Amino acid sequence: MTERTTATEHTGFLLFLALVTLGVTIIVLPFAAPLLWATLAAIMFQPLHQWILAKWPGAHNRAAGATMLVITFAVLLPAFWIGTKVVEEAASVFQAFQDGEIDVAAWFAQIFAALPQQIQQTLAEYGLGNFNLVQTRLEELATESAGLIARQAVAIGGGALSLFLAFGVGLYVTFFLLRDGTKTGKAIVQALPVNKKIATLLAERFLAIVRATIKGTGIVALIQGMLGAITFWIVGMPSIALFGVLMGIFSLLPAIGPAIVWLPVAIYLLATGAIWEGVLVLISGVAVIGMVDNALRPILVGRDTGIPDWIILVTTLGGIASLGIAGVVVGPLLAGLFLAGWAMLKEQREVMAE
Repeated sequence: MTERTTATEHTGFLLFLALVTLGVTIIVLPFAAPLLWATLAAIMFQPLHQWILAKWPGAHNRAAGATMLVITFAVLLPAFWIGTKVVEEAASVFQAFQDGEIDVAAWFAQIFAALPQQIQQTLAEYGLGNFNLVQTRLEELATESAGLIARQAVAIGGGALSLFLAFGVGLYVTFFLLRDGTKTGKAIVQALPVNKKIATLLAERFLAIVRATIKGTGIVALIQGMLGAITFWIVGMPSIALFGVLMGIFSLLPAIGPAIVWLPVAIYLLATGAIWEGVLVLISGVAVIGMVDNALRPILVGRDTGIPDWIILVTTLGGIASLGIAGVVVGPLLAGLFLAGWAMLKEQREVMAE
């Protein structure tokens, strides 16, 4: 057999492999989201599965089933309950704007009147003293934000069968990834068409970034959202579940984070005469909610990602814009692999130069 024939056969096989891979990708694409979340869940709970497996040596199915029970009661059921409350409160806010029950102009007028005269003049010069204009803009923003959640609730209800199917696929895949994930991961690393050392380093980097990102964003967001909801409950604010979830979401943004939510609320409370409530929100926002990120993120994440904050911010926002909530993990993950890949290329060039 000539070298030319061998090269042609090899090229043909690679073409066949590429076409088959493309076909499988197209087929499973409708289930991309549940497959992604199943993979992330399996990665995060693999240490727990291994611990349970050590208690039941050889009982892989039982260990995976027990881990799934933990995931269900510790993650899924609380998430469903919180999601239901948020959808209800978002729908109520959306309806209140539609019915005119929320008078943003009156609120803005109260806050504007409580400001010093010099600040009032400055705001008026920039056109921010026009209550009707401000009301229109804020109503558009609030209606769009709350209405988005309300419309998503309707969409979920209308596609209940698709949601149920995707949820079932996610749970099913999570079980098998927990049970066989270690062997599957090793097989994928060995099959990658790159140097085995580089493939192993990339796999380790992948796992480290996934775990660090989920711990650093998920746990911190959960705690900050809970603290914000408790604070708003104490001062008597409505829709505390909605506010708590919003603070958890905005905690993904470095520097400002949940302050996007609690600071305007504190200003409104102070301007409308609710002094102790406004002061409490300020103290809680600065000394409690704000310090959670500084105290917990280094412990939970450490230096595992090695990604600068500004890159995390940009890739997180870009990931959310492109992929929805999954972009919270996928964005920083791709950024981490991008930086790791170029760092490895640099090391290889330095070695070759020597």
